[in-house]
Amino acid sequence: MWRTYKEKLRVKTTLFSILVVLLAIFTVVPDTFAQDGTTLALPESAKARLGKGKINEVKYSPDGTHLAVVSSIGTWIYDAQTGEELKLITGHTSGVNSASFSPDGMTLASGGKDRAIRLWDVDTGSELRKLTGHTDLINNVSFSPDGMTLASGSHDYTVRLWDASTGSELHTLTGHGAPVLSVSFSPDGTMIASGSWDVTTRLWDASTGSELHTLTGHTSRITSVSFSPDGTTLATGSGDRTVRLWDPNTGGSIRTLTGHRGLVTSVSFNPNGTMVASGSWDDTVRLWDVNTGSELRTLTGHTSRVTSVSFSPDGTMIASGSEDGAVRLWDVNTGGELHTLTGHTVGVIAVSFSPDGTMIASGSEDGAVRLWDANT
Repeated sequence: MWRTYKEKLRVKTTLFSILVVLLAIFTVVPDTFAQDGTTLALPESAKARLGKGKINEVKYSPDGTHLAVVSSIGTWIYDAQTGEELKLITGHTSGVNSASFSPDGMTLASGGKDRAIRLWDVDTGSELRKLTGHTDLINNVSFSPDGMTLASGSHDYTVRLWDASTGSELHTLTGHGAPVLSVSFSPDGTMIASGSWDVTTRLWDASTGSELHTLTGHTSRITSVSFSPDGTTLATGSGDRTVRLWDPNTGGSIRTLTGHRGLVTSVSFNPNGTMVASGSWDDTVRLWDVNTGSELRTLTGHTSRVTSVSFSPDGTMIASGSEDGAVRLWDVNTGGELHTLTGHTVGVIAVSFSPDGTMIASGSEDGAVRLWDANT
């Protein structure tokens, strides 16, 4: 009986010890993980875990030294090489949706739900100026190639152009009949493309603000717009499951790329402009020949919607992010999967290669940005 009692006592003591450990874990980990998760072990191939709040976008500076993480809390600036948190940029009174580095990397523009655009000094984190005029939340901001002009697309159906040095509004571009989801400058800075829920893409003269062309043909919202590196072709992705290629100089349709079985979330040209990659809710990435419109290959492996695609700077690899929580690296020439990068606990929203192609940044709904070694 005494042995039985001691055994029972030992079991109770062990159970109590386990309970104490579990309580400690559940007391500490949720708060830590919700903030940045840096106390947890990094998955294989990951270089760092960054971020706080709900991540909306990740952007490398042009020289690759800084990484901007756009979140519901604010915009975080990190050292892209070490992962060191440099500063949190706050000032918006609501969540930030989009950010853009100036070409020289010295200024960061951010736009959010508070209807304002703010320009920040990257080195100091100080606010340089506040741009107001939009009457609804801002979905996208983009600097012109020369850094002199900033374009913003908003839920108020407009695109606005701003003088980046003074903060004054240059032009309000009206014509869309629904929220503007995406804006992009042509490589030479003379044109702006905007995609909208009104199922049209519009091309604008960047210097005068006048509308040049309305591109019609899609039958659902425009989710993504992208100019080819030489500016001779514009690619648009849509909820109608297609990618369309356009001549921006004439506004004419070149060809329609069909094959996806779900909404197209992201389109991206390779560095020499001969291929377009598209990600879709059908869980695939597809590669297309720009000159013929033929589908070159379908990249399968994701088990949920693909949200973002990005070519490496040398054009040999594609990174894709998905709602399955994984980032996948693909060989462009063969379509074969090179690596599956796992560690995010929920869907990946954005992926981006560093300018030198050695690292990949991925942002997720789990509130973390992870930096990965692109070669391993």
